[in-house]
Amino acid sequence: MKGIVHHAVYDTLADWETGHATAHLRNGSYQREPGGYEVVTVGLTADPILTMGGLRITPDITLAELSPAGSALLILPGAELWDGGDALAPFARKAREFLEAGVPVGAICGATAGLAREGLLDDRDHTSAVVHYLQAQEGYKGAGRYLDKDAVLGGDLVTAGPTEPVAFAREIFRRLDIYTPEVLDAWFRLFSKSDPTAFEVLMAA
Repeated sequence: MKGIVHHAVYDTLADWETGHATAHLRNGSYQREPGGYEVVTVGLTADPILTMGGLRITPDITLAELSPAGSALLILPGAELWDGGDALAPFARKAREFLEAGVPVGAICGATAGLAREGLLDDRDHTSAVVHYLQAQEGYKGAGRYLDKDAVLGGDLVTAGPTEPVAFAREIFRRLDIYTPEVLDAWFRLFSKSDPTAFEVLMAA
């Protein structure tokens, strides 16, 4: 294994948003170097959570145990809870700790709103569902850095809207530099557009 990718888990987690990223980080296929990443789930507590799709997940560790040291990446999926108050604010504060330590963070869907309220989007290029969604978040001052794209890599931060799980994964792979540019392009074409010529490139890799 190349290292550990930490994946936040909490009730109402949007199941579809991070599967491409975690599956391909873990299995190691087509990567520049052999071996994948270990995926470790992180909960506010050690209690099981229930995803939006009804899957029950028992966290591997708690948020209090999580440190940027020894982590390659922190992934924050969307969830209804991001829009229902400050229950997940501790994850946004942990994201700040990661970014300040130079460890990348990936946030998709509602998690971008949590980072907006934490002030983490004000000085970084980013995206989300729409800019108006972020402008509705208290304290957000980053509209000038908002990009209307499928996913955005802004330094150590990857952001995407809820309908872009493949692009979200693409930018995570780009930040971790696990694929050659040719393989990354082919991977995205295959999983976003079902391009058969892309599969040939991946098999050659």
